[in-house]
Amino acid sequence: MRLSSVRIITGVSGLFFATAAWQMASRSSSDFTAQAQTVKPTAATAAQFHPVSASIPVTTKPALVAAPGTEIYTAKRGEAIPTIARRYLGRTSYLTSSQLADAIRHSNGDRTANILKANENIIIPGILSAPVIEKTIPVPKDFEVRAIYLTGIMAASDHGLRIIRHWREVGGNAVVFDIKDSDGSVNIPFEHPLLGQHQVYIHDVPKLVRFLHQQNMHAIARIAIFRDERLVKEHPELAVQSRRNHQAWRENGKLVWTDPSQPKVQDYNIALARHVAQLGADEIQFDYVRFPAEGDQKDASFAYQSGQPEASQLDTQTTQAAVSNNSTCVIPVPKHHKKKGATEAETDANQAPQLQKGPCPIAAKSAPRGPQRSDVITAFLKKAYAELHPTGVLLSLDVFGVMAWQRQVDLSHTGQDIVGMAHYCDVLSPMIYPSHFFGMDNIAHPGDEPAHFIGESMDRFELITHPDGNRSSGVVIRPWLQAFRWRTKTYSPEYIKVQVETARNKGGIGFLFWNAANDYSKPYEAMPEMKSANAKTGPKDNPKYFRGDELPTSTQAALTPAK
Repeated sequence: MRLSSVRIITGVSGLFFATAAWQMASRSSSDFTAQAQTVKPTAATAAQFHPVSASIPVTTKPALVAAPGTEIYTAKRGEAIPTIARRYLGRTSYLTSSQLADAIRHSNGDRTANILKANENIIIPGILSAPVIEKTIPVPKDFEVRAIYLTGIMAASDHGLRIIRHWREVGGNAVVFDIKDSDGSVNIPFEHPLLGQHQVYIHDVPKLVRFLHQQNMHAIARIAIFRDERLVKEHPELAVQSRRNHQAWRENGKLVWTDPSQPKVQDYNIALARHVAQLGADEIQFDYVRFPAEGDQKDASFAYQSGQPEASQLDTQTTQAAVSNNSTCVIPVPKHHKKKGATEAETDANQAPQLQKGPCPIAAKSAPRGPQRSDVITAFLKKAYAELHPTGVLLSLDVFGVMAWQRQVDLSHTGQDIVGMAHYCDVLSPMIYPSHFFGMDNIAHPGDEPAHFIGESMDRFELITHPDGNRSSGVVIRPWLQAFRWRTKTYSPEYIKVQVETARNKGGIGFLFWNAANDYSKPYEAMPEMKSANAKTGPKDNPKYFRGDELPTSTQAALTPAK
């Protein structure tokens, strides 16, 4: 072979091997790049580049998955669980934001820290697929209510929920909670031209009512009607007017009363009551359904008096005493002196207050020229009852305990004609707190005489509302009882028991305990004692203190998810 041929063959061979080497290098470089970009390399590649794979471990955190009834929230830097709970509360089944905050911590590993990291995902439990819709549970008007009162702020709090549960545990079956208080503050979301923006405490009434129903409790929504300082300040034209200065009239220096005869005021309160009835409440309770009873009455002017002669502006103008044969009044039966040798039981019977229906002494006056305050109140209740009754709720009315005495001055000031009012409600709840009867019946310390004043008041209300003795027809008397120690040195669990027993013996059906501070420590003690005594009183149909009625239905499902 010639030297030139050898050189050609050698050159071609070198070129061939160089090309092969370059292709192998390119293929190896591509394989490394692919492995570095792939989370899970193939087995062949992993085996070929074992040292490189071992030096770069790849791990992933499992993604949170929203289970039914939950939602995943991605936090911003510095956000706190309580803040997120307040934001989500309306979309969950929880009643308070602190309840929801506790549930969030529990659902996320029982964490103790509140502050979240940026982009941290957390589970929000209790998400509702739709807003809560609760229905009224109808009960007969003689359903035996055993209730306590809660302010709107308290009812919407964690402490309020604990009070409700405790009251249920000791034997209660109902709660009265404020929708609108006596200063005019409305505690729930409600849109009305006269209200405007306002502070809301009970954010979801159906949710609260459902909670009460699940505790087998009767839900009573209290609305203070005509004592409404908030409305007076924002709409002074709707206030009681002063004759002297033609401005809003003041009761003892306080600007508190709307004019009960103003149609706009009446319609506003009825609209609020109807709204609450549609949210599932079982009973609407009207308080302050009256005219102002204090202050300079001669200076107070009302819309219903427009066009009346000034001489008849007040139906309290009187001359000499007279007797009304048409009045529904109760008078004492003449007491007999103790007979010589009479037994103790006979003596007690003679000393007990005995009353009968009869003509009532009143103050004579000129014949009324135009409507009176009592006509305004009765007409308002007639209109309200016509709108509320078809919804299935009960309508109850709080009335002054002193109205049982049927004094003309009380009737002419307040307008609370018990007989007329009884036609347009299901339940009358006289406020017969013994401590409030100062100056009555020549008793210096009425607060320490609960048996006398509860008994006397109930006797009189029964005779006024059930003159024929038939309690099955007509209004039910369910009294407010004293659960506070004002003006009494004997307030105790025994004090509670005396009131309940006396009211029941005098025809009352159920009872309501009032404490403005929502402190029911004495009723808590008295209730188990009364339940125990009921079991020892003989026939089950005549217990000593109360029958023990319960709601006709119960809801088994829990409002909040089990933890």
